Amino acid sequence: MNVPELLHTCFRSIFRNRMRSLLTSLGIIIGVASVIIMVAVGEGARRSIEERIGAMGTNLIQIMPRRMMLRPGRNTGAFPRPNRLTKSDAEKLKAEASYAMAISGISQRSFPVAGGDSSRTVTVMGVEPDYLVIRGWNIAQGSFFGDSDVAARSRVAVLGATSAAQLFGEHSTPGGEAIGRQIRIGKERFTVIGILARKGADGGGGDQDDIVMVPLDTALTRLVNSRSLNSIALIVASREYMEASQKEADLILREAHRLNGVETPDFEIINMADIIEMASETSRSLTTLLAAIAGVSLIVGGIGIMNIMLVSVTERTREIGIRMSVGARKRDILFQFLAESVILSLMGGLVGIGMAFLVCRILGTAGIPASVNPLITAAAACFAGLVGIAFGYYPARKAAGLYPVDALRYE
Repeated sequence: MNVPELLHTCFRSIFRNRMRSLLTSLGIIIGVASVIIMVAVGEGARRSIEERIGAMGTNLIQIMPRRMMLRPGRNTGAFPRPNRLTKSDAEKLKAEASYAMAISGISQRSFPVAGGDSSRTVTVMGVEPDYLVIRGWNIAQGSFFGDSDVAARSRVAVLGATSAAQLFGEHSTPGGEAIGRQIRIGKERFTVIGILARKGADGGGGDQDDIVMVPLDTALTRLVNSRSLNSIALIVASREYMEASQKEADLILREAHRLNGVETPDFEIINMADIIEMASETSRSLTTLLAAIAGVSLIVGGIGIMNIMLVSVTERTREIGIRMSVGARKRDILFQFLAESVILSLMGGLVGIGMAFLVCRILGTAGIPASVNPLITAAAACFAGLVGIAFGYYPARKAAGLYPVDALRYE
């Protein structure tokens, strides 16, 4: 039997029982669609996480106080170790760190902020001028404060886009009248000298634009009345120097805090590149797990195909006997039933792929990121074909193993 004749016979048999063929392929349709959708949603989530964390800076290193618990007595309980990260640590890093392009100490706390006709609680950050370079911020209106403002402890402020809009409404837009106006942070009055360009959500989904920035020394002396920093941020010249810069910062701060190489430091260094990699690996593992669970339905669909093909062999026993009696060989019968199984499986795979693309498109319009991977799509189609071969071989072999005389006698 040649290939065109084989295909014609297979399609005629499949379309003779359209509803049964559709229900037989349903397991494959659902399995293929589920695998593609799960992987697409997982890939979309991974890219979204990487973009959000990457928005904070892929070459960013953050140094924060380590929360260590001390137990001074048996019944007194545990309490956090005091914060020992200070402005002098940031100055020492600036003087000695060789891989860092920019370094800034950070003092961050929420304060009631009043301006215009509004009053609300806003995150106020005391930073140094290099912080703009570290985080890739841009000024949309006005200017940022400089080193002289930090040294003079000037009472000047730069507003995020959201904070500016909440405090001054339409006056916060470029060309408006927010620049030069007064705001009150806590009990201190500050003059607005700039508005930041809109940044969007951060890695945790928070609004990065709902913020007020003031000179670091001003924040330490006039607002928080403390020498302690919440963190120190530094940006490395190139991603290949991240590990070396992290080790260098560790040595510098150990020397500043008089710690030897075996003592547990009272600070921790967070490498954003490692965080991105860890988040990606976690998302990738979860996606693989979900795809594997969805792939079980492909096996179930294959079992359904085997069941229906066995029924088909039984129903068509006399047909098989007639074909053998007029010269059909065993391999012709084998290839016919195996081809029917593969075609059923591939048709289900193609319908499943179309369904997956439709669902991913709907998810995209609903705001759920879904990125269809062409390789996964091709792999799912190939796997559907393999399922047809694996679960169609036994019924096909059973059909080919019938004796012509017994097949003709079958009622």
